[in-house]
Order: sequence, then C-alpha cells, then structure tokens
Amino acid sequence: MPVTKPLWEEDEDVLVMDDIGTGLPAQIIVFNDDHNTFEWVIECFMQVLQHASEQAEQLALIIHNKGKATVKSGTKKDLIPLCEALLDRGLSAEVEEA
Repeated sequence: MPVTKPLWEEDEDVLVMDDIGTGLPAQIIVFNDDHNTFEWVIECFMQVLQHASEQAEQLALIIHNKGKATVKSGTKKDLIPLCEALLDRGLSAEVEEA
C-alpha cells in the first residue's frame, strides 16, 4: 500500500531561552590576534572592564606572549554584556564557565 503525505503540515512552536547561566562563576577569555594594537587592547580593557592602565597593560602582554588570558571573572550573567562589548570593539573573546 503506498504511503501518502497529509495535505497539511503541522507547525510546532518551540520556546528558546537564552542560556545566561545561573549565577555560577565564569570568566572572560581574550585571545591573541594579529590585527589589534597593544594600545587598542589596553584601551578596551580600561573602558569596558574598568581595569587600571597597569593591569590592562599586563593582561595585553600576557595575551601576546601566551596566546590568551582570563581578563575578568564574575557570573556569566554579568560577563556576557562585557564580552559582547569587547567583541564589538574587534577583540577575540569568549565567556567560559569556571
């Protein structure tokens, strides 16, 4: 007996929730790249993460030498907007749960 398709298709509604975490510890990791200057990275850390110039400079050097560094720790919910701001400025960054 041949299989026939129904004359209609049923749509299914799916609710998708953003995964912003549950307040568990997380960190922002910034990766080295070949197009951002030290000055720009330092400025971004000072503006977005509120780091002092010395801390921002040290982090930029660590990223340059080791390829990546943790630049901020906190809750995932608090770090996501900061990470997005760094990404908007051209840095390579991600939020990672600790």
